[in-house]
Amino acid sequence: MPRRAITRRQLLKTGAAATLSAACFPAIVTAKNRAVRRLRVLGTHVTLQEQIRIAAERDLGIDVEFSPSGSAAVLQQASTRPESFDVYEQWSNSINVLWRSGAIQPISVGRITRWDQVNALSKTGRLTPDARTGAGDAPNKLLYVQPDGALGPRAGSTVSFLPYVHNVDSFGYDTRVIPPGIAYAEESWGWLFDERHAGRVAIVNEPTIGLFDLALAAQATGKMSFADIGNMTVDEIDTLFDILIDLRRRGHFYGVWSSVPESVEFMRSGQAVIESMFSPGAASLRSMGFPVRYAAPREGYRAWHGVMCLSAATSGDTLDAAYDYMNWWLSGKPGAIMSRQGYYISVPEAARAHMTEDEWAYWYEGRPARSDLRGTDGGVVARAGETRNGGSYEDRFANIAVWNTVMENYEHTLIRWGEFLTTQPVIAKAGR
Repeated sequence: MPRRAITRRQLLKTGAAATLSAACFPAIVTAKNRAVRRLRVLGTHVTLQEQIRIAAERDLGIDVEFSPSGSAAVLQQASTRPESFDVYEQWSNSINVLWRSGAIQPISVGRITRWDQVNALSKTGRLTPDARTGAGDAPNKLLYVQPDGALGPRAGSTVSFLPYVHNVDSFGYDTRVIPPGIAYAEESWGWLFDERHAGRVAIVNEPTIGLFDLALAAQATGKMSFADIGNMTVDEIDTLFDILIDLRRRGHFYGVWSSVPESVEFMRSGQAVIESMFSPGAASLRSMGFPVRYAAPREGYRAWHGVMCLSAATSGDTLDAAYDYMNWWLSGKPGAIMSRQGYYISVPEAARAHMTEDEWAYWYEGRPARSDLRGTDGGVVARAGETRNGGSYEDRFANIAVWNTVMENYEHTLIRWGEFLTTQPVIAKAGR
C-alpha cells in the first residue's frame, strides 16, 4: 500500500457480535485465542485500567497485557518500536506521527462489527449538524485511508484508527480557593494566567495538548491572538512561548504533570489549585471528597478523540485477537465503564445497555443525578441532585474551541516546549 513520504517528523522516530462476551465464541475460537501469545496493548493510564483488562480477558478468552505510560513516552515507543506492541491506544493527535513513520497498519472497516453504528462525531467532526467543529484536527480529517495512502475525510474501506473513547478537556480548580464560576459564562482559560494563583498552576506536559491550554489562556487574557489557533505560525509560536517563559521565570507555574495520577496528587496535596486536567483526574478527586470543579470555559473546550491502532508488526492469530479486542471496545461494557469517569464512546447506545437510567441521564443527558453515582474506582463522583458542569454530551461537543493537534510547525513547538520546561524560576513561588 502506498504511503506518504516520511517527513521531518522522523526526528521523533517518533464475526464478533453483540456484547462479544466469552459466551458468544465457540469453544474452538476461545481455545485458538488462548493459544496465541498475549495481546500487548500500549497506551496511557486514561484507558488502560485494570478493570478493563480483567473484563477483556474474561469476555474474550485471551491474555491481555497493558503497558500504560505518559502520552509522550508511549508515542515515542510506538513510532520507533512497532514490534513492541500489538494494539496502540491514545489520542488522534498521535496519528500523523504514527502513520507517517509506518508504525501502524490500516484497519479494515469490514472487520469492525458495529462500524455502521459509530456516531457522526467520529465520521464528520460534528456530533450534531449545528455544532462548532473547532480548530485543528477533528477526527474525521485523520480517519480514512485515501487512495494515495494519505489520511483524510473521504470514506473508504480502511481507516487509520478505530474511533472509540472521546471527550472535551478543560481545567480543574479547587473551589475552596477559587469560587465556582458559571459554566460557559464566567469560567475561562484565562484563569490559568491569573496572578492570584501564581506558583500554584500546573500544566499537562504534552506539546500537542498543554500548548493549546496555554494558547487559549493567552488569547482569553488578550495577551495575543491567532489567525488559526489549530495551526499556528512560527511567529505566533514564538510570541506565545515568550509569554510562557516569562511567566515561568516569575514562578507562575508550579510544574507540569505527565500522568493522570500525578495531576491528582498535585491538587490533592495543595501544590496546585488550578491545572490542566483530564476527566478521570477530576473524577478521582471527587471520589476522595475533594472539592474540585471541572470547568466549562466560555471560550470552548479542547477536544480529543481516542484512537485504537494496529501495530504494523501485528499479524496472524494475534491480528485476529486484536480485531476481537477492538470489537469488544464497541460492544457496550467498556463504554459504560468509561462513562463513569466522564468519557464518551463512539457507539453510545451500546454503552447505554450496560448503564443504569440514572447514569445515562447524568452523564449523557446532563440531567441531575437522582442518586449518588459511583465512578470506576467505586467512589462517589456525583451526589444526588448534582448536575454535571458543562451539561449534556451534545452541549459539551457543541462548544469545541480546538482539537488536540500536531500542527505543521510541530517540530518548532517541540524546541520551544523544551525551552519552557527547562526554564528555572528566578522569583520564589507564591505560597511556598
